[in-house]
Amino acid sequence: MIVVTGATGALNGATVEQLLKRLPAAQIGVSVRDVAKARHFADRGVRVRQGSYEDPAALRHSFEGAQQVLLVSSSDPHDGHVALHRAGIEAAVAAGAERILYTSHQGAGADTPFPPGRDHAATEDLLAASGVAWTSLRNGFYAHSLTWFLGPWQEKGNITAPADGPVSWTDRADSAEAAAVILADGRTFDGPVTLTASRAVTFDDVAAIASTIGGRPVERVVVDDEEWIANQVAAGTPEPRARMMLTLFQASRQGRFAGVDPLLAELLGREPRSVADHLAASA
Repeated sequence: MIVVTGATGALNGATVEQLLKRLPAAQIGVSVRDVAKARHFADRGVRVRQGSYEDPAALRHSFEGAQQVLLVSSSDPHDGHVALHRAGIEAAVAAGAERILYTSHQGAGADTPFPPGRDHAATEDLLAASGVAWTSLRNGFYAHSLTWFLGPWQEKGNITAPADGPVSWTDRADSAEAAAVILADGRTFDGPVTLTASRAVTFDDVAAIASTIGGRPVERVVVDDEEWIANQVAAGTPEPRARMMLTLFQASRQGRFAGVDPLLAELLGREPRSVADHLAASA
């Protein structure tokens, strides 16, 4: 059996949908905070059990009989992500899982300016020390979040943001499908694997793509980091969130998200969706 955590969320919910295209429902289980929200899976024969990283006993029960467990990274807005991930890993080990998979992030590292990347690196260290086979799915930066950084480019005709570096913006649905392929096909990937779109782009590139899609010039405007923070706060973004968002630019300037890997396209059997695809859909 394959058990997937966070299956009522966008990423792993999509992974379960992809698994249902590939495997009998009886071979799939989900571990969710609220079983009522997973009724649509239960109705189709998926095993639904309550479990959360804050409740290790329930989590172990939800993992019972699993050969593979897919752990979603915590989206809790508070600190303590690594401790929560530790609970998930320990529960999977205690339940006898033969392999643990984890939704990590491209550019994970202890020295990255991007805080989630540090959490992912620490979680990968825990996986390596678990004694169980493991795979870390280092997904590219999800393309839907690009909208948060671009601002109202269609109305203003410009993209105003701090200096940046290339980012391999990757479609979340493509990442979910790739996870399902790996789980269902039984291909063994040990340690971290990188799953990205085929091209990394800067905001200069994005402005050029947006100009083509919109049929009128879109200017790229570079602003100082602190000026950008002030503009975000003035627009209603809490300063801690704005400073978190700034770390994307800081990490991209170091090349943390610049790498691309053909593995995602190989797993999908097609080209992953691109920034152009995303902008065209949003436009």
